[in-house]
Amino acid sequence: MTPPSSPATSLDAASTLVAARLDGLREAGLVREDLYVDGRWRQASNDQRLEVHDPATGILVGAVATASAEDTREAIAAASRALAGWRALPAGVRAEVLWRWQQLLTSSSEELAALLTIEQGKPIGEAVGELTYSAAFLRYFAEEARRAYGEVIPYNRPGRRLFALRQPVGVVAAITPWNFPALMIARKVAPAIAAGCTVVLKPPSEAPLSALALAELASRAGMPPGVLNVVHGDPVVVGAVLTESPDVRMLTFTGSTEVGKLLMAQCAPTVKRVALELGGNAPFVVFDDADLEAAVTGAIESKFRNAGQTCVCSNRVLVHAKVHDEFVERLTQGVGELVVGHGIDPRVQVGPLIDGRALAKVQRHLLDATSLGAEVRRGGRPHELGGTFFEPTVVVGAQAGMAIAREETFGPVAPVFRFETEEEALALANATESGLAAYFYTRDLGRALRFGEALEFGVVGVNTGSISYEGAPFGGMKQSGLGREGSHHGLEEFLEVKYLCVDGVTATAR
Repeated sequence: MTPPSSPATSLDAASTLVAARLDGLREAGLVREDLYVDGRWRQASNDQRLEVHDPATGILVGAVATASAEDTREAIAAASRALAGWRALPAGVRAEVLWRWQQLLTSSSEELAALLTIEQGKPIGEAVGELTYSAAFLRYFAEEARRAYGEVIPYNRPGRRLFALRQPVGVVAAITPWNFPALMIARKVAPAIAAGCTVVLKPPSEAPLSALALAELASRAGMPPGVLNVVHGDPVVVGAVLTESPDVRMLTFTGSTEVGKLLMAQCAPTVKRVALELGGNAPFVVFDDADLEAAVTGAIESKFRNAGQTCVCSNRVLVHAKVHDEFVERLTQGVGELVVGHGIDPRVQVGPLIDGRALAKVQRHLLDATSLGAEVRRGGRPHELGGTFFEPTVVVGAQAGMAIAREETFGPVAPVFRFETEEEALALANATESGLAAYFYTRDLGRALRFGEALEFGVVGVNTGSISYEGAPFGGMKQSGLGREGSHHGLEEFLEVKYLCVDGVTATAR
């Protein structure tokens, strides 16, 4: 096995740069560590703090307030008080707030990208991309706020008028993940407040600082008190209050399927609307007529983005037997050229895993695969940088019975499976309870349509490993969740349809 590329910058040098960037962020007022409730920054009632560490170096980055159950109830109460006034505002007024928020985010993107990288670990280039995409969601739903159209229904008897109104669902609880700590907020909060809802946001314990920076910018943009509230802390404590409260009418969550099922069950007693974007097990299928250069580029882009820690990244690479060996050779070479290191260095392409549990899962999957006959062609070990860094890895000889085929690895490991026919590829691709994203490469137009329609996944990329766009619906099938984010479908998630039947319209105009 060829050793992976050396880190571009030593961790000691990166640590010095991190400290300087944090000082600049604090001077700009973008490092916040308290709860944001009813338009004010406040400490937690229990005086507890949660430490946030740079996953690449272990350096303490900050210590955020840990919300108690009472703090969470106060945030819900603030959102409830703000609801009537916010939903009554003209859509254009809500849109203006989102526009200003988007403009502030865009102008602060360089500073916020550093913060995101420092607390989450992804390369700075990816962090900039995430913030650009986040701003796109704010901009898109600022525009979409004006398009929550109702309907005039032809009446069924004289003297009646019938209408279908779209109205905000109410107070929304949003629980977001650590792998995209800014993007997931924009994708959920922007359509909710555009629709006229108010929000209680629970960001991830691993990476809460980006959420607080976004709340600071929302405040500067003129977001009225109580419309957006941020409470971070123990997910069991905060989550229980959010799901039990009858004042919270909807829960939107991105995270693991296991936790999504638990939250769904907790929402059942109050019959909340739920929008769930859960785990994936994405196949990446390469047919024998594919453009191999494009396929290898797409596979690397899809698999190793954010060190493989995305719910839509390729978890299983399925390659036709005729091109298997050539594809593996090209993939192995490309993976070997990836630069591993601290994401604050702009040359770095792969950062650390988020924590020790993530590292242990990657190692467990590889041990299982190799014990069952798979072969590591590149990588396969913790990186020489130590900590939670892991070598970008290519595995061949993967089989359906391995854990790496059944479970979401969430790490920088590309297992390659071999197939012979289109029917076999389809069966392998669909052989999962997850149904979030899938990718395949072919030059056959008929196959592109046929295979794309047969895949049991909510998002499908054909001849591309990059499918994200704020104007397109995003969401899963099967156990990958409920509902859609992005596009006008994303706004409709936060709207109720009310039927209004008006009788007595009998007077004749004079």
